[in-house]
Amino acid sequence: MMVAPKNFRDEELFKPKEVLENTGTQITIASKDVTEALGMLGGKVKVDKNLSEVNVDEYDAVIFIGGSGSAIYFNDSLALELAKKAYENNKFIGAICIAPSILANAGILQGKKATAFSSEAENLRTKGARYTGENVTVDGKIITASGPQAAKEFGEELVKGLKSLNHPSHSLN
Repeated sequence: MMVAPKNFRDEELFKPKEVLENTGTQITIASKDVTEALGMLGGKVKVDKNLSEVNVDEYDAVIFIGGSGSAIYFNDSLALELAKKAYENNKFIGAICIAPSILANAGILQGKKATAFSSEAENLRTKGARYTGENVTVDGKIITASGPQAAKEFGEELVKGLKSLNHPSHSLN
């Protein structure tokens, strides 16, 4: 599942989505209180589920998309609980740009290597993450990326992770 807020960063949603779909991965788009999410650069995506309707058990991965709009999830109880449940249930968790702060605020980056847009480095460190500053950082089933320039590589790392599950088809939400 990909969580795309209003004002998501277009490349950070569309590039990983394309990489994943090219491998046959099914993607569900979730957001909060919108039926269509609008990107910062004008892209639009239909929202399949409201965050309140998401059952993490239905997905192999939960991916938080960045962009200025993702800040609405930094302290959102639904988003933080979704991240925690995904982590506790051993799902793949991804976040790009400023969205890794959602994972940090959910308490799941403690002792983990992670990257994010540079504005979030201090928050990640404060919450116990080992900030790498890399384009993409993988620590177990947590995959983080620094921003739009890393979007394709982020998608490729998500594909590698999902392939390790050896499912005949993947459902990414």
